[in-house]
Order: sequence, then structure tokens, then C-alpha cells
Amino acid sequence: MNKDKIIAELKFKAVRSSGAGGQNVNKVSSKVVLTFDLNNSEALSEEEKELISTKLKSKLTIENVLIINCDEDRSQLKNKEIVIKRFLNLISKSLVVPKKRKPTKIPRSVIEKRLKNKSVMSTIKQNRRKPEH
Repeated sequence: MNKDKIIAELKFKAVRSSGAGGQNVNKVSSKVVLTFDLNNSEALSEEEKELISTKLKSKLTIENVLIINCDEDRSQLKNKEIVIKRFLNLISKSLVVPKKRKPTKIPRSVIEKRLKNKSVMSTIKQNRRKPEH
């Protein structure tokens, strides 16, 4: 994964932030919206694209476009930096291939312990019954 190539493919749009904020929020477009088209990306290989699309399935649109918003700061430049960091973090986490799980055998001692406990409980419950005449 080449970060510089991926960053070059990103598209940014400045939008007015929502919510309270006084007069400044009505004038300044400080919210940054990042869009990344996964299908048309040349920086990622086909295997990487498949891995990202499966891991980030809930965050992608129908056309496999990733959209991330940031309106934490009053500065548009800082919001852009924050959204780029978030994007790179998200992509790098989704490219990690999990280890395959090796099923383990249940140890004999654990099986014996369970059976012993079972028999102990059985005797305890038998002793609770009323004696037969």
C-alpha cells in the first residue's frame, strides 16, 4: 500500500458544519468530507480491494465509495488532516489479514474432571432423596 498514491486519489469537499456555533458556522465551510472510490483506485491491488470491501462493507456505499466526515475543529485545514489520518488508519486496519484459527483438542484431564464433577453432583442429589422403606 503506497500512502502517497492513495492520498492523491482522495477527493475532498468543504461543507458548512451543522449544529450550534453562532455566526461563524453560517459563514465558514469548515467541515471536510473525504470520498475514496475503491473500484477506480490504481494504488491498490485487486486482492487489497477485495479485502477492504469485505472488511468495510458497512461503511461503503453501493458503488464502493468510502465517505468520511470530520467537523471536530473550527479550522478546515485541521479537519482535513484529521480525516486523512482516520482514512489511513481505517485502510491499514482493514488490510491486516487475521491469523487462521487452529482448533485444539480438549485435554484428557479436563474431560476426566468434568466427568468426576458430574458423578459427585449425582451422588449429592441421590443423597437428597427420601429413603426407601
